[in-house]
Amino acid sequence: MKKIIAVDGPAGAGKSTVSKICAARLGYTYIDTGAMYRAVALKCLLSGKSVDENLIGDIDIRLDNSARVFLDGREVTKEIRTPEVSRAASDVAKFGFVRKKLTELQREMAAQGSVIMDGRDIGTQVLPNADLKIFLTATVEERARRRFAELKSKGLAADLAQIEKEITLRDKQDSEREIAPLAQAVDAILLDSTHLTIEQVVAEILRLAGV
Repeated sequence: MKKIIAVDGPAGAGKSTVSKICAARLGYTYIDTGAMYRAVALKCLLSGKSVDENLIGDIDIRLDNSARVFLDGREVTKEIRTPEVSRAASDVAKFGFVRKKLTELQREMAAQGSVIMDGRDIGTQVLPNADLKIFLTATVEERARRRFAELKSKGLAADLAQIEKEITLRDKQDSEREIAPLAQAVDAILLDSTHLTIEQVVAEILRLAGV
């Protein structure tokens, strides 16, 4: 059975949802790297400062087995899921020193045992020797619909057309950034979730993992 699983893909493809479920069923540790970049973005927003090496030099980001996120000792699980933080996360991810810092933390987490890690560059940069690499995607329209439904379910204001524009922009930024751009690893398996349920995606990943 595969011990280190990397799940990459664009925003809204369902990476976090299915990775979390797969990790629970396999008894693996789930590592949401996107949440880590969101935590950096939140720290910048709260401080009112632009990201720099001093700001994140001693940053403390932790994820527990309940998918809770802690920034400098304080739980920020809900705070990092706002549209404002989402936009800022894409910006901070452009900086090499940010990616270097978080990659170090992510590799330390992966070295502790069997893990499922999701993000944008896990199979290409963070864990290039992962036992199984998945590139999970879906159409822009479907990803926008899912994000819209998620925000509405939380009682947050949402505009479907605006969300679609933001996801399209996020795809462009993630794919074209100079450092560690979003890309499918040559040995990754493409999995399009546009017309699949969450359970169908989970079942396919578990099958590929050898369960």
